[in-house]
Amino acid sequence: MLKFDIEKRNDLARVGVIHTPHGDIKTPAFVGAATRATVKALTMQEMRDLGSQAILANTYHLVLTPGPDLIEEAGGLAKFSSWNGPTFTDSGGFQIFSLPDVKISEHGANFKSHINGDKLEMTPESSMQAQWKIGADIHMAFDQLAKSDNYEDMKAAMERTHYWLDRCVEEHKKLADEALKAGKPEQYLYAVVQGGKFNDLRAKSAKYSASKNPDGFGIGGVFTADGMAEMLQTVNNILPENKPRHLLGMGQEPIDLFIGAENGCDTFDCVGPTRMARNGSLYTKNGRINIKNAKYKTDFSPLEDDCDCELCKNYTKAYLHHLFRTDEITAKVLASIHNEHFVVKTVDKIRESLLNDTFEEYKNDFLKNYYK
Repeated sequence: MLKFDIEKRNDLARVGVIHTPHGDIKTPAFVGAATRATVKALTMQEMRDLGSQAILANTYHLVLTPGPDLIEEAGGLAKFSSWNGPTFTDSGGFQIFSLPDVKISEHGANFKSHINGDKLEMTPESSMQAQWKIGADIHMAFDQLAKSDNYEDMKAAMERTHYWLDRCVEEHKKLADEALKAGKPEQYLYAVVQGGKFNDLRAKSAKYSASKNPDGFGIGGVFTADGMAEMLQTVNNILPENKPRHLLGMGQEPIDLFIGAENGCDTFDCVGPTRMARNGSLYTKNGRINIKNAKYKTDFSPLEDDCDCELCKNYTKAYLHHLFRTDEITAKVLASIHNEHFVVKTVDKIRESLLNDTFEEYKNDFLKNYYK
């Protein structure tokens, strides 16, 4: 069983440490979205330098290329990518069910590769097998994303997610037993709570997921800040307190991080910060800016005076504006370093504020300045 120590509690919010075979994660923590075993535009050394504690890769994308067998042969995700720290894998369900021609049955999902059109199948069993070969410390169970936010669609997707969870748990246990006999490191399974915006479905999913006694929980589904606090309160008041909870795909908007942490989530991941960076949209303590705007052409000040990332320490807004205007690859690199650093450090400061009982003050000051 995955070891999770809680150091301090404040209602639903908590500060803790997740212990994995590749190292500890001090929570709350933002996990780098390394979809294809890389965070776009960044090296793993840059991720370490900006303070990231863990990465999350995507099983769907890694099944397509380079394939789980190759990653296993290389020594697993952490070694293959030269990250050598704690790792997660998402099941890839979100990406598969976002494809246009996916066919879903009780057995699993049939779809075509977006790379070469090959016909492929993903089942709970094959997802577990792939994730064990990829070798992340923490796996997400294979879940279904509803095609709409209609109640009946959400209910059907949730019920199939529960049926698939049973099969994930069974396959995971079999693979764990084989790994134990072979003297291989442990790997851990998170159940995924679904139900969309409907709190009765969320409550039912949380109860069912908890009944399967996984190592932790992912909270999935597409949602916005509106209503998220109530949903997380519903879910996290049901999930066992002694197991970690990961808020899947959330963190593009800083408010999501505050809502998640104060309502009992321990880790977060999102591709948003680096995706926005590649388009010239950068976080600052006074809100996002578009560095491509003409007013930055002659602005020779750093992006943030009190930021210690590589961009802010060494370069000006004018220089970054120039790089974007001339379509230099370095623009995307520097902007991604800053945005990822900004989000990682924001969650680190949330952790510090929970430890020293200044969370409300920090949250109010941050949100007032950022969203003014």
